[in-house]
Amino acid sequence: MASVLSYESLVHAVAGAVGSVTAMTVFFPLDTARLRLQVDEKRKSKTTHTVLLEIIKEEGLLAPYRGWFPVISSLCCSNFVYFYTFNSLKAVWVKGQHSSTGKDLVVGFVADAFHQIIRDEGILALWNGTFPSLLLVFNPAIQFMFYEGLKRQLLKKRTKLSSLDVFIIGAIAKAIATTVTYPMQTVQSILRFGRHRLNPENRTLGSLRNVLYLLHQRVKRFGIMGLYKGLEAKLLQTVLTAALMFLVYEKLTAATFTVMGLKSAQKP
Repeated sequence: MASVLSYESLVHAVAGAVGSVTAMTVFFPLDTARLRLQVDEKRKSKTTHTVLLEIIKEEGLLAPYRGWFPVISSLCCSNFVYFYTFNSLKAVWVKGQHSSTGKDLVVGFVADAFHQIIRDEGILALWNGTFPSLLLVFNPAIQFMFYEGLKRQLLKKRTKLSSLDVFIIGAIAKAIATTVTYPMQTVQSILRFGRHRLNPENRTLGSLRNVLYLLHQRVKRFGIMGLYKGLEAKLLQTVLTAALMFLVYEKLTAATFTVMGLKSAQKP
């Protein structure tokens, strides 16, 4: 119980929330471009920079930051929960031993499943059959698995990671996770903006059958590459955001532990 309610977990949670908010604020226009590429089928521009220029020209200079506050508010809360849960579960499971890639994946999956269901469907949904809500939690789980794994490998050769090391391994981890889960993110964006026709056999929005139906319709209409429409913008945004987030997170955590005269409870 002490590991779950520890000061170290709170430091990780605050640092993770601050890092994610900072990174998302810097690269938010890229996410705006990605959403337009995914759901606006009439837009002729196919590259990130041209879409951003069109948005600014048509809607004004601040248009790329439209919807920023709700996204940042949700991201701050959800990442606080994620980092707190991830590090608490890791502390309980590892218990002073060395972590492993498999453990990082499981802990990351459980942590994100917990906060994603609460964020999207409410606390009572934890007791429902909410398998569709779990489909996208593999993204941060895969991201943390690769990030922690690469971090451990580098720490075998040196005692401390540089800012560039953290930035690069954060970027690599997010690039892999984003590419693997992008088709589901495309469907999520279509559902979010209502640019879809529901499966006539199952009109429950977001159900597993309906998600599979939308994936099939997307491939049927645009081919397999239709599932990856906007991937360039998504990779550019998420890779840079994740890299900056991990950099701020690691530096803020290390600085806090140093100032308070503490050491991180988890071994690499």
